[in-house]
Amino acid sequence: MKDIIKAIKRAGLIGRGGACFPTAAKWTMVKDAPGKVKYVVCNAAEGEPGIKKDGYILENYPDRVIDGLKLAIKFLGATKAYIYLNPRYYKKLRKNLEKAIGDLPIEIFKKDFSAGYIGGEESSALNHIEGKRIEPRLRPPFPPTRGLMDCPTLINNVETFYNVSLVNSGEYKNERFYTVGGDCLYDGVYKFGENLTIERILKQTGNWPRFNFFVQVGGDASGEVLNSSQLRRPATGGGSITIYSLIKHRPNDLLRRWLDFFTEESCGQCTPCREGVYRLREILDAPFPDWKLFGSLLKNLHETAICGLGSSVPIPIESYVKNVLIKMPENEIRLKGINKKVVCECFN
Repeated sequence: MKDIIKAIKRAGLIGRGGACFPTAAKWTMVKDAPGKVKYVVCNAAEGEPGIKKDGYILENYPDRVIDGLKLAIKFLGATKAYIYLNPRYYKKLRKNLEKAIGDLPIEIFKKDFSAGYIGGEESSALNHIEGKRIEPRLRPPFPPTRGLMDCPTLINNVETFYNVSLVNSGEYKNERFYTVGGDCLYDGVYKFGENLTIERILKQTGNWPRFNFFVQVGGDASGEVLNSSQLRRPATGGGSITIYSLIKHRPNDLLRRWLDFFTEESCGQCTPCREGVYRLREILDAPFPDWKLFGSLLKNLHETAICGLGSSVPIPIESYVKNVLIKMPENEIRLKGINKKVVCECFN
């Protein structure tokens, strides 16, 4: 089974859950970790708004995903594997997945609705499967050495296991799945080369707007915001591209939407996230917002939050300000107590 690692390396596979960690390196870490009992987890939580590819893959290619899990179990000598499944997909996809699983040691674990966005973070998922409080673990140790039940654990995204199956059968073509949505005519999940630019994806799907627009790449909550002149680059992270009309989506509404999401989804474990996001929302609604403090809190969150939720809060806000807001005409910014000079000072 060492040949599968060589094949994965040759294919240059990276994780498709957003972190983009080299797949072969992660599999090797779990293989080399001491311990007789090892586990495999397919993370199908897909809680990031705007991303739908995992549900699409599980619905259309369940056999491929299960084959990828089977290869991982065999390579690691794993005791058991889990499919950590988004509750919206469970009712629709469970029977077909169980048929594909057959007598393999793979269990479908239904993620609770109450687990929310943070329940998709890999260590939160492990806690959920173990019946513990659904919150991120302090790291190190990391899952490849001490994961589920304190044993070495391989956690990969749905698309990663799908790709491993293609690599093993010699059918991998350096492609990936993209979710296109927002203010467009043909939203959906598409498959293109992994290095195709955002611009080409939108044009080839018939979704290049005829109006002033910007996009958010990698998810509607934590994704990076780019203006229409920045799209000659590949999509990153979870492979989603959401289109926003510049006229339709006003700055205050967008900032509030992002902050509302992170406020509601914070697990409350760490102070920077629990208090910081709440304070950001409070500043936004104040009669005279302290934008300097707003910018400082964003930087603090990035540096001190325990998990990816807190550290992701600055990504959409800072990129939106730097790439979109600052290029808008002064009279269209319409944020209380702010102008282009203040933007430059507070969000550099």
